[in-house]
Amino acid sequence: MTGLGRRETFEKGERLLREGEHGSHVYLLLSGWYKVVARTEDDREALMAVRTGGDIVGELACFDALPRVATVMAAGPGVTRLIGRQEFNDFLAAHETVARAVMRVVAGKLRWSTRRRQEFGSCPVEMRIARVLGELMRAYGRPGPAGTVIGVSLTQPELAALVGASEPSVHRVLRTLREERVLDTGYRRILVRDAQELSRIAGTGPDAPLVT
Repeated sequence: MTGLGRRETFEKGERLLREGEHGSHVYLLLSGWYKVVARTEDDREALMAVRTGGDIVGELACFDALPRVATVMAAGPGVTRLIGRQEFNDFLAAHETVARAVMRVVAGKLRWSTRRRQEFGSCPVEMRIARVLGELMRAYGRPGPAGTVIGVSLTQPELAALVGASEPSVHRVLRTLREERVLDTGYRRILVRDAQELSRIAGTGPDAPLVT
């Protein structure tokens, strides 16, 4: 798919897709970090997910021609391929293997969204934060001498939105995790020092139930 469409670059804060607009294209993300945000009932932008190189964004609107359900913005410099809806759909129709891979991506996003709703209604904030940080670590972590650096620049309000908790609750949990040396935090930076303990808090060890 890297030969489809045209190359487009983005800088931090620039928007690839806008919530509510009708979709005429998708973006194949080649490099960089991107934030998926959506408007809440009180008209705030809440972080819903993060995406990086290898991901596709905007595919739902190309499948059903309905307005986009979220905004995607660059979290830093990034390179993409803009692919028109017709070209994208024609390519999938002609390449069954790629079409199945895209369907797996869509299914994965739906599964993650469903799991989040389940967890938000039943899990304590500490567990939610540990699960989200664990997912970010596995997907975007970079090994370092003191642990794993999560390569996504997140503010505490963004992390609070991502886990569905208040900022004071997130601040309290992060402080406890720092005191217990599970992780360190800095300006838009999270270092996981003890991945095993984070997994235990999240309930995602070998004995944890699977969500399907």
